[in-house]
Amino acid sequence: MTTLDLPPVAAPAPADPPAEAAPPRPEKRVRLGGVTPEDVLTLAGSAVGSLALNWMLYERILPFSGAPGFLICWYGLFLVGYFLIGRLQWGALMVRDRLVSVVAWSSGLLVIGLIADQIGYVLVRGMDAARHLNFFLESMDHTAPLSPITSGGALNGLVGSLEQLGLATLFAVPLGIAAAVFMSEVGGRLARPVRTLVEAMTALPSIVAGLFILGVVIITLGFEKSGFAASLALTVMMMPIVTRAAEVVIRLVPGTLREASYALGGSQWRTVWNVVLPTARPGLVTAVVLGMARGVGETSPVLLTSGFTSQFNGNPFSEHQVSLPLYVWNYVKQPYPDMIARAFAAALTLMAVVLILFVTARVVGGRRPGQLTRRQRRRIDRAAGSVEASARARHRAKPRFATAPGAARTATATAPGAARAAARPATAATALGEH
Repeated sequence: MTTLDLPPVAAPAPADPPAEAAPPRPEKRVRLGGVTPEDVLTLAGSAVGSLALNWMLYERILPFSGAPGFLICWYGLFLVGYFLIGRLQWGALMVRDRLVSVVAWSSGLLVIGLIADQIGYVLVRGMDAARHLNFFLESMDHTAPLSPITSGGALNGLVGSLEQLGLATLFAVPLGIAAAVFMSEVGGRLARPVRTLVEAMTALPSIVAGLFILGVVIITLGFEKSGFAASLALTVMMMPIVTRAAEVVIRLVPGTLREASYALGGSQWRTVWNVVLPTARPGLVTAVVLGMARGVGETSPVLLTSGFTSQFNGNPFSEHQVSLPLYVWNYVKQPYPDMIARAFAAALTLMAVVLILFVTARVVGGRRPGQLTRRQRRRIDRAAGSVEASARARHRAKPRFATAPGAARTATATAPGAARAAARPATAATALGEH
């Protein structure tokens, strides 16, 4: 046996102590959207620089003058300056995105500014007459052009507008909804011509509607100028608005609801009456209110069909009857400051009526098609509770000796579940009926 002499192996050196790990760097928070200081400074610098350059070119070098031209040139130079300054610090894609955002925001602010300017102007000019209570409680029967502002008012115009608008709504809403149902639910060969006619009537000038009623109803048929004739002219203007909006809303009703009604044996007209129209009720209310807002401010049809009078007339079927637009049109032309103030106060009242109508449309039409109201949900809950209570009462009325103890316990345990299962079809049926 041979023995090999190997060199001695050195003992392993002790391992170095582990070095301490470096503390992690704090993560940089990435902000998506919002406004940064760079955006604000770029926007402000572009606005100030374009204003100075526009003033130098528009007022000192070029032979231009006028505030509208100055503002338009300033806006164009502002967009160019914003693009160039942004290109120095951002990429091309981001610059285009920021530029489009600036155009959108500036357009919105411009529209809001114009609306606020109009409302403020009418408010300032009309508050001299609108702050007196007699403006809403008196008519112009005994008021002369030089009478003080505390005499007379627009009660005749306010009542006339409400009566004419009510009659026009009574005529236009059934016709408009019936035409919308025909185009969306019935169809056929006549659906396309009817839709084309409705779209053409939407762009019809208002004075043409007044001339149509003047020629057909007043001259041909021999009716006198009255609030009823004015309501017919407003009907011609309101009906296409109601029809187009109602058709869009009816088309949004899910087709599964129609299929479920047909599967239960309902006819087409019963499906439309009990399923489609109740489901689209919020949208239909919005369509009606939008049509009313269109008709309440029309002047040309009323001017040709209702006549003008300074006396109060609460009967729309006889004699002349004035409305708020016609009241404004007649008195704003007169050279007397108090008469002009009354006209602006009537315009302010008309704006308030239109605002109320649009807010009503927004509130009522805010629900989605088929969404239940609180009252409907409470009725469904009460119906489900009554079904469950009747099931429990029937269970307690059964004789105990007719079933085995185990079966009785099983029936007792399953009765609430069965009652809830029985309440589900009733709940669905109640919801369908409510909608």
